[in-house]
Amino acid sequence: MKTQPHLFPFKNILLPLLIISFTATLYSCKFDKKERKPEEPKIENEQVINILTENMDFQMADTIPSGWNTFRYKNASTQTHFFLIDKYPEGITLDSVKARVLPPFDKGMKLINEGNAEEGFAQFGKLPAWFMEMKNYGGSGLISPGLVTETTVKLNPGYYIIECYVKMSNGVWHTSMGMATEVIVSETNSGNIEPKADIAITISSTEGIVFNDSISKGPHTFSVFYKDQIAHENFIGHDVNLAKLGDNADLDEINNWMDWSKPKGLIEPAPKGITFLGGVNNMIAGDTGYFTVNLEPGRYILISEVPNPASKNMLKTFIVSE
Repeated sequence: MKTQPHLFPFKNILLPLLIISFTATLYSCKFDKKERKPEEPKIENEQVINILTENMDFQMADTIPSGWNTFRYKNASTQTHFFLIDKYPEGITLDSVKARVLPPFDKGMKLINEGNAEEGFAQFGKLPAWFMEMKNYGGSGLISPGLVTETTVKLNPGYYIIECYVKMSNGVWHTSMGMATEVIVSETNSGNIEPKADIAITISSTEGIVFNDSISKGPHTFSVFYKDQIAHENFIGHDVNLAKLGDNADLDEINNWMDWSKPKGLIEPAPKGITFLGGVNNMIAGDTGYFTVNLEPGRYILISEVPNPASKNMLKTFIVSE
């Protein structure tokens, strides 16, 4: 704040005051620079939905507002996770899913892990017809242990189920270990606004992941537009996951790991040399989700959880420079 100068009758009073003022300004600037924290991604939405995983759980509110919501997901566990928002037909509850959906998936995956792929996939034919009517409305991408990711999606009022189906080291789904919870989206609107992205991603079954790979270090908000959506060979749609690659990262290994239908796919531990930072999980065609991240210099990857993403142009690497 600029102040008006005072008039002093004597120069010997004015000079010491100027020296004191100048010294204080220098000290203040030095202190501010020292204490300034690294810049974080800016979330425009005032209301944030917190989700915490400490083991095989989702700790969160059971009722949230409709409209645009930013989910801040903290993975405080020792395993890789994500959260996916499912909406089943009217009347289908989490109890329905546990009784009719989990058993075929559990038995099918067990048979696949034992080398009986044909018999295992046959189990999925026992899924109820209403399972095929389920729709996904986003969620986070994969997130490595000890990290936090922020994802923003728009939800209409209704009954939803949040799940994670990464597999444990023994091949058992995280959903079967308790990582499935119900949430009610109320008629009350959050009042949040749609975020503004500085990096736009488009994903489709025909063009793969498309984006401008000239990305600087620092905080960014990515938008992910689902130009279309299809069921791939492993019966699920495409999504977008961001990860930082270490020097020992093997792209072929990561490419194969993204397919849950393989015995070693989407299973703990995640491949060496990869740190998942979030993204936007499956959405229906025409929808857009957002995620924020603070990027450090290094090598990164955008990848989709589909069989052989590299062949679908859904494995894209890029460099963030100093």
